Amino acid sequence: MVKEELISATRSYETVQGAAEERERLILEHLPQVRLIARRIHERLPESVSLEDLISTGVVGLISAIDRFDPAHNVKLKTYAEYKIRGAILDSLRGLDWAPRQQRKRCKQIEAAISVLEQKLHRMPAEDEIARELSLTIDEYHEWLVEVRGVNLGSLETASPDEDGRDLLRYVSDAEESWPSSLAERSELERLLASAIDKMPPIEKTVLSLYYHEELTLREISKIVHLHESRISQLKSQAILRLRAYLEKRWPLRKGGA
Repeated sequence: MVKEELISATRSYETVQGAAEERERLILEHLPQVRLIARRIHERLPESVSLEDLISTGVVGLISAIDRFDPAHNVKLKTYAEYKIRGAILDSLRGLDWAPRQQRKRCKQIEAAISVLEQKLHRMPAEDEIARELSLTIDEYHEWLVEVRGVNLGSLETASPDEDGRDLLRYVSDAEESWPSSLAERSELERLLASAIDKMPPIEKTVLSLYYHEELTLREISKIVHLHESRISQLKSQAILRLRAYLEKRWPLRKGGA
């Protein structure tokens, strides 16, 4: 009897030990994913924000993802982990309220200008047209784009960084994919995004594709398209603002469809 209990206890210990080792292995395996996400977010932030702090917060999100991951939901761990890592980092940044009110105001002004011109011109406006609508020179407008680049963090996940919005990632990820309502909403969102991107200038489409699909950094993209890194940052900010302006008219971003 004692021998059987000893064997059972040993097996239980080995199971727990094995689970702990597997957990540690998964954490180490996905650490590069944390660093990549943290770097991509950090390059849009003021220098005062520490990259190491973002990585530390991202690791907390990664551990949460690994502990809560359920393969039965038919979602890849990498996809779920990215969602949790980004969410943890963005939540920590929003808690800091690091973006000055002036930057948020300019972000909304650019969106409004794009929306007005789109309605007036029946197409996506060019940079110089947006600048004129804002009564800015093209150089001043470019400076605005650089200033608001960090305000766009999470802009495709929620209506805006300071508003209570619906999580769009829920409709473009694999989660709840068997729900008919989710399938319909995801299909419509994908159609709208594709339509918006199709109307963009070619260089902005290229930047978005390289940044979000190929997961390249701004520096890597600048070498491919032979433009300065700061210009790539401007183009990406402008492309995101175009998407936001386009979606806000056609997609019920706020809870309750308000």
